[in-house]
Amino acid sequence: MKNRPPRATISDVARSARTGKTSVSRYLNGEQHLLSADLKARIEQAIAELDYRPSQMARGLKRGRTRLIGLIIADITNPYSVDVMCGIEAACRARGFTLLMCNTNNEVDLEQHYLQLLSSYQVEGVVVNAVGMREEALSRLQQSLLPMVLIDRKIPDFACDVVGLNNAEATEIATQHLLDNGYEALLFLSEPLGSVNTRRERLQAFRQRLAAWPQIAHENAEVPLHQPAALDALLLDYTRRQRGKRAAVMVANGAMTLQVARAMQRVGLRWGENIGLLGFDELEWAALAGVGITTLRQPTWQIGYAALERLIARIDGSAGPAAEQVFSGELVVRGSSQPLA
Repeated sequence: MKNRPPRATISDVARSARTGKTSVSRYLNGEQHLLSADLKARIEQAIAELDYRPSQMARGLKRGRTRLIGLIIADITNPYSVDVMCGIEAACRARGFTLLMCNTNNEVDLEQHYLQLLSSYQVEGVVVNAVGMREEALSRLQQSLLPMVLIDRKIPDFACDVVGLNNAEATEIATQHLLDNGYEALLFLSEPLGSVNTRRERLQAFRQRLAAWPQIAHENAEVPLHQPAALDALLLDYTRRQRGKRAAVMVANGAMTLQVARAMQRVGLRWGENIGLLGFDELEWAALAGVGITTLRQPTWQIGYAALERLIARIDGSAGPAAEQVFSGELVVRGSSQPLA
C-alpha cells in the first residue's frame, strides 16, 4: 500500500505562490482586498495545484471560535428525534456552524460521557434532548457556563432554555376530539412517567380536561416500551372492564403508539371498529395502518430549528433568565378515532 503524500501546509502554498504566509492567511480569511490581483491569482493557483485544505478547527481556535455545536439526542431511532435533528442541522448550515451528534440510547451514563466529550472538542454550545442527568453532571454544567438549550424534556431544578410542544394545549385538543366523537371511556397510556416532564404534562392535562366530564370513565397506565406481553394483558383487561362502553386509548408518544397498534392486532382489537386509538407524534405508517391512526402532529423540524437559533443567541451574548418556547401541535384525524357504533 502506497504512503499518502503529506498534506499541504500554508507554508507550501506561500512558497509555491512566491509570497509570505501572511498574504496567504489574508487570502484565506477574506481579506483579499488587501492583495494585488496578481498575488491573488498566484495564491489561487498554488491552492489548486497543491489541493490545499485549511484546517477549519485550527482557524476557529485561533479566533477563539470553533463553530461547532453539540447535539445530545435521547434516541436516534425515534422519528421525532430524526426530524428535530434535521431542523437543527438546517439552522446550523444557515448560520455557518457544524453539528456534532451524539446518541445516548436513553442511557444516563452515556449522556454524561457525551457532555464531557463535547466539552473536550470545545463546542460553542449544546442542544440536549435529556434523559435524566444526575446532580453531579448538572453541577458541572452550571459551573462550565456552556450555552445550552433543551428540547422537549426539561431537567428538574436546572434553569435552562427549553423548546418544545405546548403539551397542555395539544392534550386538550386530542382529548376533546375523542369526547366529541362520543367515547365514554378513555385510557391514557405511556411509558413509565419517571422524571420525563412531557409525559407528566400530557397526563395532567388529560386529567384536568376530564375533570369537567365526570360521566366519562378515565384512567391511565404505564408500560415499558418493549414488554409486549404486559401491553397485551393491559389492553385485554381494559376492554373487558369497559365492555359495553365506547372506549378509546390515547398514547403519549409515537414509539409507544406503534407498540399499542401491534398489541391491538395481536389480541384481536380493531381500531376504528371496536376501540378508538389516538397517538402523539405523526409517523409515516399511521396513514397506512388500515383505516389510519389519528395522531397529534408536532412541528418537530421547526422545534429543532428554533432550538438552534436560541442557542446561537446565547452564544452571541443574549442575557436574561431561562425561557420556554412552545409550539402548537396539529390534530391529524383518521379512521381510528371515528365514532363507534
